[in-house]
Amino acid sequence: MSDYYNAFEMSPVPPPGPDAVPPEPFHGIYGMPAFATIPTDDLTASVDFWTRGLGFFELFSIPGAVVHLRRWAFQDVLLVPATSVPEQAPAMSVSFACVLGQLDSLVGACRAVRPDSVDGPRDTPWNTRDATVTTPENARIVLTAAKPFDPDSEEARNLAAVGITAPDAGRGENGEHA
Repeated sequence: MSDYYNAFEMSPVPPPGPDAVPPEPFHGIYGMPAFATIPTDDLTASVDFWTRGLGFFELFSIPGAVVHLRRWAFQDVLLVPATSVPEQAPAMSVSFACVLGQLDSLVGACRAVRPDSVDGPRDTPWNTRDATVTTPENARIVLTAAKPFDPDSEEARNLAAVGITAPDAGRGENGEHA
């Protein structure tokens, strides 16, 4: 990991910090670089959970074919009709960024809609706080929030061990070695 540089300007995710503010829901139409397609046997219940629990909004729908949900730019989910859903959540998950200050409210909202839907939150060795949510479709969604970077923390040492250092630790603004 020696050729990286700070590119936060490309992302709607704000830099982590105690005053980080989540971006507004993004209503623009764009070519989606990535998205999740999730089959559901109850579009109404799924849309309710995703909107009231996970904080998505309905960008548009085509009746009987798709409901396009979004939070921030590049956080798109397509709910599509299916005759059944898996009985258990798969090992695979899809992660959506949030800011640390909103994680607890999202977790609370998910639990209010579906009491047993959330596992966590818990801190990770890579400096995030994550909560895993199981949706009505049995999709595993990870809400992940970056924690403020503490250069003296165990997480900083974990990242440094794989070559990831603080953006200003020995690198210039565009990632070149100082």
